[in-house]
Amino acid sequence: MKKLSYWKAIVPVLIGIAICLIPVPQGLQPKAWYYFALFTAVIVALILEPIPAGAIGVIGVTLAGSLLIVTPKPGDSLRWVLSGFSNGTVWLIFVAYMFAMGYEKTGLGRRIALNLVKLLGKKTLGLGYAIAIADLILAPFTPSNTARSGGTIFPIIKNIPPLYGSLPGETARKIGSYIMWTALACTCVTSSMFITALAPNLLALDLVNKTAKISITWTEWFVGFLPVGLLLFLLVPSLVYKIYPPTVKVSEDVVVWANQELSKVGKITRKEWIMALLAICALTLWILGSSWFDATIVALMVLSLMILTGIVKWDDVLGYKQAWNVLVWFATLVTLADGLRLVKFLDWFAAITAGALKGMPVVMVVGSLVAIFFIVHYMFASLTAHTTALLPVFLVAGMAVPGMPVKLLAMMFCYTLGLMGVITPYATGPSPIYYGSGYIERKDFWILGLIFGLIFLIVFLVIGYPYMRWVVT
Repeated sequence: MKKLSYWKAIVPVLIGIAICLIPVPQGLQPKAWYYFALFTAVIVALILEPIPAGAIGVIGVTLAGSLLIVTPKPGDSLRWVLSGFSNGTVWLIFVAYMFAMGYEKTGLGRRIALNLVKLLGKKTLGLGYAIAIADLILAPFTPSNTARSGGTIFPIIKNIPPLYGSLPGETARKIGSYIMWTALACTCVTSSMFITALAPNLLALDLVNKTAKISITWTEWFVGFLPVGLLLFLLVPSLVYKIYPPTVKVSEDVVVWANQELSKVGKITRKEWIMALLAICALTLWILGSSWFDATIVALMVLSLMILTGIVKWDDVLGYKQAWNVLVWFATLVTLADGLRLVKFLDWFAAITAGALKGMPVVMVVGSLVAIFFIVHYMFASLTAHTTALLPVFLVAGMAVPGMPVKLLAMMFCYTLGLMGVITPYATGPSPIYYGSGYIERKDFWILGLIFGLIFLIVFLVIGYPYMRWVVT
């Protein structure tokens, strides 16, 4: 371990100890406070990364399980420690990497990438908008952004950077970093634009109906978010281009080269046809088959067919270290985040927040509640968990304020679910996929998450709230 790595390892421990030494806040159980200290230390360690993220997750969840601070019985503690590995999104993320490997091994991904470069590759910004439009087209029909962006778009665009000589590491900023962050930021915007673009959106509407007896239609949702969604969608590729610029901005030669490469590649092969057919089947079932098959089951079915048809071999699956690494660290982080709910820390936090806002003007209460609801997602590795744990609590707190426009508040909470996915490498399903691609450095991911999170939140509050006061009845 290098000297700097020692410091990176010591800082999270010191922060965790410092929180433990602070007197336990009133109304909170000591075990909940100590668990929060452990969780904070893990998040700081993930930011500094003195050791690989997967190892940090394993150590964190093992420590929490061995101390029995989430559940007092050893058997229950073990079940909690391993619970993240039964999470459907975790496995959907894993299979998305297998899809990418299938595109790569058959050559289909390279063929599609070469055609994209041929059509739009003269300007990097044009590629950014092409990726955004592809996500927008799929969004209304794909209720899993992990399936849409991680399982469909990522396996294709992963093949574009190498065409420009951009690989993870020193050459990542040529174009790969720009493409990956644009894809993630755009899918977060489209996830909020349509009810059917994100599974937690549908869960949120059900909770709103049960909690406040309010129904929101597909059209109401779309119209309510339209100005914010359209503005952010149009801005994101250009904003990324300015804030996180690629070093390759214009390349006339690459288009000529792409034409030459396509002529060398020749006709589409049998394996490419099979991979294309399997990808279309997956996308079709994700769009139309949600009543019969969970998105993760669809992905596993297609992976099974990829193995049976020889698109990938089982040894290929076993040897894909990047996919297994992401699976481990995301599964353990999902478990750790769920621990905050189990020890009642989140209930206490929501109650404290509601109490602090009493007596404030309605507009300030709305803005504060929505901002806190958004920012607190730093403590979650699942949008579904965030929605289930906090939406009803925050909504009830808002309903207690005299003169509160409850439907408007409920819709604003719901709209943030997609947008908040941009803030961390674990905030939403596609995040660990793009983070794990190697094109976006750890430090850059956290900084960009903060910048774009603030941009999304500010635009939403400044434009969305006045507009919604006018259209929401």
